[in-house]
Amino acid sequence: MCGRFELHSAFEIIAKLFGLAGGGFTLPASYNIAPGKDIAIIVSEGGTNRLAACRWGFVPSWGKDLKEGYKMINARAETVAEKPSFRQAFSRHRCLVVADGFYEWKIEGGKKRPYYIHRRDGKPFGMAGLCNLWTSPDGEQVCTSAIITTEANEIVRPIHDRMPVITSRDKVALWLDPSVHEKEKLLPLLKPYPDDEMELYEVSASVNSPKNDTVENIQRLK
Repeated sequence: MCGRFELHSAFEIIAKLFGLAGGGFTLPASYNIAPGKDIAIIVSEGGTNRLAACRWGFVPSWGKDLKEGYKMINARAETVAEKPSFRQAFSRHRCLVVADGFYEWKIEGGKKRPYYIHRRDGKPFGMAGLCNLWTSPDGEQVCTSAIITTEANEIVRPIHDRMPVITSRDKVALWLDPSVHEKEKLLPLLKPYPDDEMELYEVSASVNSPKNDTVENIQRLK
């Protein structure tokens, strides 16, 4: 599962890493992004990658209320191509959810101890995601999204058995290409990220509350 993450890198850094077009995108830093919040996603349109805002919590076309998205913040890699809620988006509306790191909790002695996981080189990354332009009963259109998870790698496994799919840079174009629909090409991309490129350490319990949104959330616990 991926239930909380953070993004603080400037737009210019993200744009350079992912070859984004356009500019002027307001991207405020947030060190405690929770379901229901607007997140930054990368989509491909006309062969060009761009950054867009989207609500975290996927609502399928038949959904009646945005609150349904809280039940679908994640999609499992093992079933995403077949599950009715995600099947069409997996085929036609894939995206990357931009992050600098994510959080997981380990339960010890009845207490939840938070850990922060990020790339060793400190660069932002794209988590494989799905998006959908949901239309409410009164005609309002809202972009909604989910993060795809897979089995944990050796770094994350001592904390949690799942982790978000982090898309390697050489696979970004394939994942975002809206003309690619074959699951035989896409499912092999949904693998755990290499252990040697990630780092994990314990952080303050202040991150347990989404109300606490400060840089202290990602600082190593002394």
